[in-house]
Amino acid sequence: MIRGHGGNVLELAGRLGCRPADICDMSSNVNPLGPMPELMAHLHRRLDLIQALPEVDAATMTAAFAEASGLDPDGVLAGNGSTELIYLLPRVLAPPRAVVVGPTYADYTDACRLAGVPVVPVTAVAAQGFAPPLEQLKNALEPGDLVFICNPNNPTGVLLDPEAISTLAAGRPDCRFVVDESYLPFAPEAESLAHRGADNLLVLSSMSKIHRIAGLRIGFLMGPAPVLARLHPHRPPWSVNALAQEAVTFLSTHPGPVKQFLDETRSFLETEKQLLNQRLQGCHGLRGFPSRTSFVLLQLPAPATAAHVCQALARERILVRDCSNFIGLDPRFIRISLKDGDANRRVAECLDRIPEMTGKM
Repeated sequence: MIRGHGGNVLELAGRLGCRPADICDMSSNVNPLGPMPELMAHLHRRLDLIQALPEVDAATMTAAFAEASGLDPDGVLAGNGSTELIYLLPRVLAPPRAVVVGPTYADYTDACRLAGVPVVPVTAVAAQGFAPPLEQLKNALEPGDLVFICNPNNPTGVLLDPEAISTLAAGRPDCRFVVDESYLPFAPEAESLAHRGADNLLVLSSMSKIHRIAGLRIGFLMGPAPVLARLHPHRPPWSVNALAQEAVTFLSTHPGPVKQFLDETRSFLETEKQLLNQRLQGCHGLRGFPSRTSFVLLQLPAPATAAHVCQALARERILVRDCSNFIGLDPRFIRISLKDGDANRRVAECLDRIPEMTGKM
């Protein structure tokens, strides 16, 4: 059983003896404004779809997504969430090594190790604001490497200039680069690399987080058609469920409401991040890192630890992400995913009591 991800509301509710709905889940990186009411109403009308098998290869959904994104359908592969595609890549492409730029999502490393691919970590540091060490990455590369870059990164929220990634990939045609843009829709005016058309560049995308439909599991891989053709036969049939396919088709064919929803989301998040940063400035040495996403990475002041603070917040029925199991982070890091204004204010007030919270441990 996989552990260590955010969003384990059921476990915490069981421990506290309360309903899951009573927990303020600030550990899962989903849109605090979503899902779109129009999308939910549409899916309610189409619940009858669960009575039959979905389209076996999700071709209609993929074509709708590709057209909305300005891409060739042959350059798009759909998956049961982006994580399914992450696990597919090292297993099918079988690189001699993988290089993972961290601290980041653990499944890049887990997927490679499961496929028998050795992993070389290249890790950013807090002293540099977790800016990805591109020179160190360049020096670490060897021919045939499969390189994983999360942009914007989870859990640091750092967004790399797409030109820097393109230049890096162009300079190493003997390596293949996988750029995970699952959180890119949260970043205002951010450019996707999916249109760059490089032969050694693959881009992951997710609708699950920005549209708060994580339970539907929707992800895409975009890149050169010959590479995707190698991956196609290794997907199981009916990988994407019927309601997920319906959701993608709806979102891809209603650009006006979707744009308005995304604009409102980004505006809300920018305002709430500013307010949270202001509230945390006087919090006893707590350090927050600038983020272009819906979440914020925080470094706790010693002697507080993530385990202690997460336990104290859990007693307040607030669930945040203990980041001590991220490679490259120590036990003093937590991640907070922004929710509504009241929740964001409440967690800041709780964190202002860190000395008191730590003293009770």
